[in-house]
Amino acid sequence: MSRSIGLTHIIRHDDGTSTGVWGIYTLQSAFQPIFAFKEGKLSVAAFEGLIRPFRDGEPQSPAAFFGTCPAADRLHIESLTRTLHLLNAGACLPQEASIFINFDPSVFTDRGIADKALRDMRLVLHEAGIDPRRIVCEVTEQKSASQEALYDFVEALRANGFRIAVDDYGADESDIHRIQELKPDIVKFDAQWITHLMESGAGFALLTAMVQGFETQGIHTVFEGIEEGWQLELAEKAGASMVQGYVLARPELAPTSFRVFVQSSADESTVSA
Repeated sequence: MSRSIGLTHIIRHDDGTSTGVWGIYTLQSAFQPIFAFKEGKLSVAAFEGLIRPFRDGEPQSPAAFFGTCPAADRLHIESLTRTLHLLNAGACLPQEASIFINFDPSVFTDRGIADKALRDMRLVLHEAGIDPRRIVCEVTEQKSASQEALYDFVEALRANGFRIAVDDYGADESDIHRIQELKPDIVKFDAQWITHLMESGAGFALLTAMVQGFETQGIHTVFEGIEEGWQLELAEKAGASMVQGYVLARPELAPTSFRVFVQSSADESTVSA
């Protein structure tokens, strides 16, 4: 089995987790739960993989790390971060949960590059013991070399059995017609945009109408950046399928406590039933 570029920059640890190394940076995975509304209750449905860079043992912002990376290295760094998240997800996340992995479509300038990256990703999934059907690939609709390149990339993801999520919907120049062309499984609403719409009756009505419109097309919705209780209440009232944010759970570095947390929540549900 050939090794992907991502695997060559990975260090394995005795507890089953992995860290990445890129130049002077050490990279760790953090995971944040995504909760689903079900019968008036919240349950963990998925986790999003988030990169956490360190330099000389001190945490650095992801923006600072990516800002130091030459454009020519971006494809390789993308591969490394995905590999890291998938290996750590296999080691420390509940086996039934979906896993959201971020992709930058701008680095996949042609179908050949995408196909090679996704072949490598399937090798990592096999090594991590993760069913490809658990993977949700997050793409930002605005970040692509061209509209055609974006559609080709999403088609390649789908051909490999992965689900598609459009991230940051509502930010910058989001286009409902582009969403209809992409036909994602999930749309994640931009956190700042959600908050802005929730602050007025007219905005909340628009938000609710958009959620309903996506649901009628079979597209689930995620409200990101939920940080206060009132936002959570309005998210449920608007009909959001899932929610994510600090008011529910903060990201945890791998190894996480989430496997135990999810199991204890399931046990409580069984007892109460």
